[in-house]
Amino acid sequence: MGYLKLHHSGLFLLIVLSFSCTVSKRYRSAMTSFEIGEYTKSIASFRKVYNETTDRQKKSAIQFKIAEAYYHIGQYRYAEGYYKSALIRNTGGVTTWLHYAETLRANEKYDEAIKNYKIYLDSVPNDQMALNGIESSLHCKEWLQKPTRYKIENMKDINSVSNDYSATYAGIHDNEIIFTSCRKGSTGKKKSAITGEYNADIFRSTYNLQKSKWDKPQLIDEQKVINTLDEEGAASLNAAGNTMFFTRCRYDKTQEKGAEIYSATQLSGLWGNPLKVKIGKDTLMAAHASVSPDGSLLYFVSERSGGYGGKDIWITTKNKGESWEKPVNAGPEINTAGDEMFPYIRENGVLYFSSNAHIGMGGLDIFMAKKDENGKWIVENMKSPINSTGDDFAISFYPGEERGLFSSNREVSRKDDIFSFLLPPKIYEMEGDIFNKENGARINDATVKLIGTDGTMLKLNAENGKFKFKLKPEVEYVVAAYRKGFLNAKSVASTIGTEEGKLFQIRLELTPADAPISVDNINYEFGKWALLPESVAALDSLTALLVLNPTTIIELMSHSDCRGDDATNSEISQKRAQSVVTYLISKGIQSGRLVAKGYGESAPKTITKKLAKEYTFLKQGTELTCKYIESLSDEKQREICHQINRRTEFRVLSSDYKEKFEK
Repeated sequence: MGYLKLHHSGLFLLIVLSFSCTVSKRYRSAMTSFEIGEYTKSIASFRKVYNETTDRQKKSAIQFKIAEAYYHIGQYRYAEGYYKSALIRNTGGVTTWLHYAETLRANEKYDEAIKNYKIYLDSVPNDQMALNGIESSLHCKEWLQKPTRYKIENMKDINSVSNDYSATYAGIHDNEIIFTSCRKGSTGKKKSAITGEYNADIFRSTYNLQKSKWDKPQLIDEQKVINTLDEEGAASLNAAGNTMFFTRCRYDKTQEKGAEIYSATQLSGLWGNPLKVKIGKDTLMAAHASVSPDGSLLYFVSERSGGYGGKDIWITTKNKGESWEKPVNAGPEINTAGDEMFPYIRENGVLYFSSNAHIGMGGLDIFMAKKDENGKWIVENMKSPINSTGDDFAISFYPGEERGLFSSNREVSRKDDIFSFLLPPKIYEMEGDIFNKENGARINDATVKLIGTDGTMLKLNAENGKFKFKLKPEVEYVVAAYRKGFLNAKSVASTIGTEEGKLFQIRLELTPADAPISVDNINYEFGKWALLPESVAALDSLTALLVLNPTTIIELMSHSDCRGDDATNSEISQKRAQSVVTYLISKGIQSGRLVAKGYGESAPKTITKKLAKEYTFLKQGTELTCKYIESLSDEKQREICHQINRRTEFRVLSSDYKEKFEK
């Protein structure tokens, strides 16, 4: 496929083997194939030369060449063994260590990869590819263990046993895709010496709704004006889908004539004759075109001078006619000393591309680049599962949505395969239950209201004490429950800043208005009435309850145990009740809503279901009188009973404070 899909940098080392002056014709042929990029053909030739050679050093040099060929076509598992053999005799120079490390990383052998990157850095300090390789190896495990929310699927209806890649939607329709393939049935009948596949052509396929599958792919044009005996592929369409830019690669027996970008226009379903795109005054090779939706910008790949090494991404602007301005390099944030290929520009100005030198998972990775407020590209790896340790490239999107297509030769693929991807929406939901705070029973037929900072106002009846709402991202919510005979209760939930969808489980406990309710954890020193610091949380909860129920008037009731004389217990309990009232007033609760009453030891606690569950020696309905407590033989149990009696409670006196205040 040549320029249509070269996985790796052109920075391969041309090893000069010290063969005798009677160098075999087969070896020269293998070297020629390698030098013009016919990697698959060169592998077969080098293997034959290897079998004819007895000199170990020469054999090692041939192994290096085979490793490099596999490296350049992205077959890293084959490349690894040949690099390892070549390194035994240190064949290939220092570059061998770098490429071997890259291969190990692609094969998920991160610790070994780091070791070899460091060996390379000993000879070539501060090399950015090696430094990025080390950092990539450190990130890969984390990215594999914590994938993003993207869901991917192999498009088995489309893919074949050959290379299939560079798929894109045919304009605004998502039921037709255009892609590149080397499958049987291509226009070119000969196999490529680069990949061992048939010369690539552009195919199309339509989704069959009746069969719920993609129809068998067909050549994009029956007239064969697009596809020729050479290679065509990597198509890009304008927003309307009627103008297509694609790459055409022409070869002869001795050299690659070059990759060139062509454009063709479709009229009444037929494609017109392709025209070579004239980019400035240069006639240098160009490939992998991506046209902006409005047709004004063209992103493409080239090795022209002025780049940063390897293949770079360039940008050109359309003139009034059919020509394009002198290209501008996309810059050092995008381009590296390695290869940057397969650009794709979205309607929102975000650029996607593939690179084997930015910090990635191995081979080619897909990257996203956005411009900051200063116009500088900020590059981000798309991570797993979009990226893998294989080659991942040629991403495209359905307009305006987070779904699309990309290509990969990851382990689950037969060769290069097309994958679909989708970023599912974040689903936020709230499920809730409503209970009686005092006895734990479920409350039926309560009214539930949901209020959101986005203006949401929903109301429903909670059947069987249950409710459910769908929530939106980046919104703060308040949910409140109401029922006659109970005080209102509320809870809050926020989807702001959450990276994943979430189910909020809410428990609302309604306080009955017809019985005393304990306020737990109200503590005092023995014989005193000043509130201790640990009482604050409980009192703040009571404050919140009163704020939520602004018309309620309550009586604060303080009780003592039965030890000590009646007068003292009554006085202390009154002062304790008043201390609670004073605290609530300090928090903004109107004094007219609060009544303090000390009951001393006159109202011993009756054991509730909740207390009986907590203290198994007590039975529900038992009144903790002094006589009962004294009947207990266990001292610890007696102390627990006294502690239960030393309590602060409140009861609702009325729910019409507002009416009284207004009168």
